[in-house]
Amino acid sequence: MNIIEIRDLTIQFPLRNGTITAANHVDFDIPEGKITGLVGESGSGKSTMASAILRVVTSPGKITSGSIIYNGYDAKDNVKKDILKFNNAELQRFRWKEVAMVFQAAQNALNPVVRIDEQIIETVQEHVDMSREEILKKASDLLDYVRLEPERILKSYPHELSGGMKQRVMIAFSLLLDPKFLILDEPTTALDVITQDYIFDILTKIHKERGITMLLQTHDIAVVAKVADRIGVMYAGEVVEVGDIYEVFEDPKHPYTIGLIHAAPSLIDDLGKRTPIKGSPPNLLNLPSGCPFHPRCPFAKPVCKEVKPTTTVLGEDHIVKCHSYNNERYKKEGLLA
Repeated sequence: MNIIEIRDLTIQFPLRNGTITAANHVDFDIPEGKITGLVGESGSGKSTMASAILRVVTSPGKITSGSIIYNGYDAKDNVKKDILKFNNAELQRFRWKEVAMVFQAAQNALNPVVRIDEQIIETVQEHVDMSREEILKKASDLLDYVRLEPERILKSYPHELSGGMKQRVMIAFSLLLDPKFLILDEPTTALDVITQDYIFDILTKIHKERGITMLLQTHDIAVVAKVADRIGVMYAGEVVEVGDIYEVFEDPKHPYTIGLIHAAPSLIDDLGKRTPIKGSPPNLLNLPSGCPFHPRCPFAKPVCKEVKPTTTVLGEDHIVKCHSYNNERYKKEGLLA
């Protein structure tokens, strides 16, 4: 069962000199009980997708088409509901209680002039009726769960905490109302590699022990390989490949996916084999015709420049949007072992 089903989602940002389409008729499923990774370069549309799920697309952005179906309610409720049609009361219940988000910059998500305990109390009381004592007890348990000292953290201001500590505070925040689904938007940005590894150990523990469905958004495909069950790859506002994590890494189909995998550094591989993707992401105000990746693609054919590829189903949970996918050809070109 999918906890989220996104269909034909289009999000546009009208600007003075044109319109940016940050999500371009996207179809994407997030299976319940799994960690799904969504990977792509900066500007590919990952964060905009997350903001649409929570209905917090920033102005002047507008959702111009599509639906986002949430299937996480109990059977006694309406099982399937379109988030884009929620009223204010439904949104109030949905956010935090059903779905929570860990933002990529914890220092910006926390109020710098309010102690952590007061921020937690205010957040919870905005959504449910709980006493201060109940809230602080639960907050203490969660802070301990993410390996922080509750007594110290609750009485601290954000500036008194390190980046890794603030990120763990935000993870505890996200669990306060026991959500079914957790969105992680670049949760380890600006943290050192040791702290990043520590954070992902905690997130993996939360997933295993609490069964929370997670969507991990990152530009680092190596991170997705470590923690995710399945992967979606975004480019220029489109999802170009989706599949089981092992299948996609073992048998990638889209040239962009192959490029991301081959650009990721490795401690056990010859660094000379690591090659960046040539060129730069397209200007979203002036997208190329046909497939948006064709100016950077080593396998582009005339049709790629003229016709936008449709989705090809390759297996039970593996799809690709590409005119040129052909692994035998990739192997001859040295892009695949």
